[in-house]
Order: sequence, then structure tokens, then C-alpha cells
Amino acid sequence: MLIRDLSWLLALADHEHVTGAAAALRTSQPTLSRSLARVEAELGARLFERASDGIHPNPAGELVLAGARELVARYDQLLADLAGVLDPETGVVRLAFLDSMATSLVPGLLRSFHEHAPRMRVVLRQEPAHEIRADLETGAAELAITSERPPGGYGWHPLQEDRLVLVVPPTHPLSRRKRISLTELADEELVTTPVGFGYRSLIDGLLRDAGIAPRVSFESQDLATIEGLVAAGLGVALVPEQFAGVSGTVGVRLQEDAARRTIGLTWPTSRELPPPALRFCDFVVDGKWSGATSIPAVRRSTRTPS
Repeated sequence: MLIRDLSWLLALADHEHVTGAAAALRTSQPTLSRSLARVEAELGARLFERASDGIHPNPAGELVLAGARELVARYDQLLADLAGVLDPETGVVRLAFLDSMATSLVPGLLRSFHEHAPRMRVVLRQEPAHEIRADLETGAAELAITSERPPGGYGWHPLQEDRLVLVVPPTHPLSRRKRISLTELADEELVTTPVGFGYRSLIDGLLRDAGIAPRVSFESQDLATIEGLVAAGLGVALVPEQFAGVSGTVGVRLQEDAARRTIGLTWPTSRELPPPALRFCDFVVDGKWSGATSIPAVRRSTRTPS
């Protein structure tokens, strides 16, 4: 039984004649009669009684028609709701982003997009990188702002580049330094993100390249919290430059030029983006937002599959 069959049942009840209902539905009388016979056979009940003036629902028919009205109305509402979600003017975008961008990049980007498309709604998911990748795979998020391009079939467009600095308590001996090498941190206690986070992989890679393995004293998912722990004297940390000094820490420049992270917008290329997500992606990639930078784009993994 199809939703169309239920709609045709309602048309038969309204017109009380197969010929009139078929004309209103723009189908043939035999096609409509076969639809009615199919429904009656599936339900195991006769629904209409034939009379000289047409057809009329019997008690079983009235029961089925009441249910059909509810189902057809719910289906019509479903289509209307879905159209609203997918409408590029008023629809919904599902965007995931890293915790560390909650107070910097993301608010400015969303403000610019809201000015561009004020009737659209953006549903946000603030979570670590491994959860973001899972959400992109399942479709729980259509777009994401991350610190690295996910491996596999993903598009990527750089948004900004963050220089990393060492933050130390104001009483720390290194607080008087203008610049420092990562090799000098071998004896320091490090505050950083947990293992499995993309940012932790970045930091571990930088320290490994410098040939050191500092002791990790505390771990936190939030870079702002990490900076606060350093201000409280619980260790030192490597954080994006904009976090230095927020809670009273002192930022020290690093000599290593590789001590940077690139933030970008990413999306799966294995399926077509819904119209609202595509509009958001185009807005960002085409540089229409107020925080757009001149970082070279490596994004030409298409927003729609070829």
C-alpha cells in the first residue's frame, strides 16, 4: 500500500464516484479501481458499498478513512518540514567545530553568515576532532571547522593560521625570555589536551621532532582551561598565541617555524551537500565573510561529487 493509495481513498470518499474521483486525480478509472481493490485486499475488508448513485464508505471504510486522513496529513507535514530544512533561504546547516574555536573564529564566522542569510539556522556541535570525523561520516554534521584535513574523501579550505607560543606563569624563569626553542622544555611539566585529540597529536609531533618528551602534569579538552591551569602554576603549555595572557600567563615565542596550526572548513565529498550546507560552504570558500584571510586554498575537492 502506498501513500498515494491512501490519498486516492480520500478522493473516492469526497467524490463518492469512481469516475469523478479519477477525473480529479487525473488518472484512469481502471487504475483507480485497481488501487482500491489492492487496498481492500491488503486490509482484508470491503471499504465502499456500490449503489446506483455512486459509492459510499461502510463502517470499515469510515475507520480506514479516518486513519488515512491522519497518515496523509502527517506525510504532507513531513514533506513541508523537509522542504523547510532543505530550503537554501530558510533551512538548517549542521556545523561541528573544535572546542578551542568557541570564542574566536566561530562566533565571527557565524555573525557574518547571519548577516548574509538571516533566515537560515545553524545547529552547532562543539566536540573533539575524533567525534567530528564520526559525525561527518554519519551525516550528523554536514560541515566542520577543524585543525587538520581529515584523511580520505574530504574537501578542505583553510580559514586561518595560528602561531603557537609557550605560556608560562608570570613567576616562571622562562617568563623573561623573548624567544625559546622547544628543545629547552625537556625538564618542564606540560599541560595539554588528552591523547586522541587532534591538538595533542600536533603538540606530540612538534616535541618528537625536537627530540624531547616532557612530563604531562594535567590534561584538559579546553585550551582556555589549559591556559588557566598554567596561570595557576601547574605547568607550562603550548597554545595558540591568542590564548596567551588571558588568565595572567606570559607568552614566549617559539623559534620553530613549524609551531603553527591551520584551521579550515571541511566537508565530505562522498555525497552531495544539502542546499543550506552548500550555501554556507560557498559563503566561506568564496571569501564573503568578514574574517576571510589570504591563506592559500587547497580546497578543490569539490563540494558536490562529480
